[in-house]
Amino acid sequence: MRKRSLIAVTAAFAAGALSLTACGSRDAGSADDPSGGSTVVTIGFDAPLTGDLSALGLGMKNSVDLAVNQANKNKEVPGVTFKVVALDDQAQPSSGQQNATKLVADTSVLGVVGPLNSSVAQSMQQVFDAAQVPEVSVNTNPALTQGDKWDTGEKVRPYKTYFRTATTDAIQGPYAAEYLYNTAKKKKVFVVDDKKTYGAGLAATFSAYFKKLGGTVVGNDHVNPDAKDFSAVATKIKDSGADVVYYGGEYPAAGPLSAQVKKAGAAIPLIGGDAIYSDEYLKLTGPRGDGDLATSVGAPVESLPSAKKFIADYRAAGYKEAYGAYGGFSYDSAWAIIQAVKAVAKDGKLPSGARAKVTEALQKVSFDGVMGKVSFDEYGDATNKQLTVYKVKGGAWKAETTGTFTG
Repeated sequence: MRKRSLIAVTAAFAAGALSLTACGSRDAGSADDPSGGSTVVTIGFDAPLTGDLSALGLGMKNSVDLAVNQANKNKEVPGVTFKVVALDDQAQPSSGQQNATKLVADTSVLGVVGPLNSSVAQSMQQVFDAAQVPEVSVNTNPALTQGDKWDTGEKVRPYKTYFRTATTDAIQGPYAAEYLYNTAKKKKVFVVDDKKTYGAGLAATFSAYFKKLGGTVVGNDHVNPDAKDFSAVATKIKDSGADVVYYGGEYPAAGPLSAQVKKAGAAIPLIGGDAIYSDEYLKLTGPRGDGDLATSVGAPVESLPSAKKFIADYRAAGYKEAYGAYGGFSYDSAWAIIQAVKAVAKDGKLPSGARAKVTEALQKVSFDGVMGKVSFDEYGDATNKQLTVYKVKGGAWKAETTGTFTG
């Protein structure tokens, strides 16, 4: 019985693997039914849709929905109807990996947008690559595209199915250091991170360049991002004599940390990366957040002529949640997949091995997107490397400067 069961399972797996070559389905039947109407192509989506980071995840999801709705309305790919399947990873790597497994099992999925968190992306990459499903994300950890030894100059792309529309922390950390040292004239920094892939990596790239410029890291510490009491770390920061705090992590912990540093008696700003650039951060800090800073990938969406239509269409669609820091990038990620499908679909029909061919087409994608020019280099990284420094003024984020890091 054990041997027969194994043969049956192996045969079923083989049949499932063979079915991947068709990829896509007809509205009224299977992919082999030419009379079933338009071919349905699913774009998967993964991000935290519940929990502390859901404000960012929902803005991303809405933006992907908008891209798909517009592609269908305008018949961007004749004979193809797109749909979105959105899954919630709650910012947990284990959930992300399970979601990746679910998405690749759906043969109509030809691409995935997401996740939000670099640590979640690490758990998903191999699953997508094994199934030849491309993912286009907004993650910023350099190792995802350039390998674990990227900081030594030994860059190797781990997975050819992984792309991103946002620039990396190899640029974002030094960009923040350069702004603090040269523009804000801050010379002594206390660095805190949450030990997660994104936060620790960002703090490391910031620290290295801040020291290279001549600045001093007067202290380092780590926090549990699920905690809310950071009074012990706040006291260390006050006693260190730092004139600024750099936080590598996300807004649910950054907000309370900033407020508690000020409450401890240190009237100094906190600065972090794109994951604190959220209106939720402002709610968590309250008035104590004024003067705090954040770097974020890209130029301010509202300042881009290329984003005017996106903003107007997003508002007209009536989404309850703001598009947030990653909405424009998520729209562009979905549109990149749509353009790749367009490149391989002929008369509404998909070729065999469609997933692999969509991946190949993504590498060659080039168009003017919401956030600017969308294209990918040999690592799958975005060629658009703009960044912006934002400052909290009067309880709102205001852009200070936008540019690129040149080193």
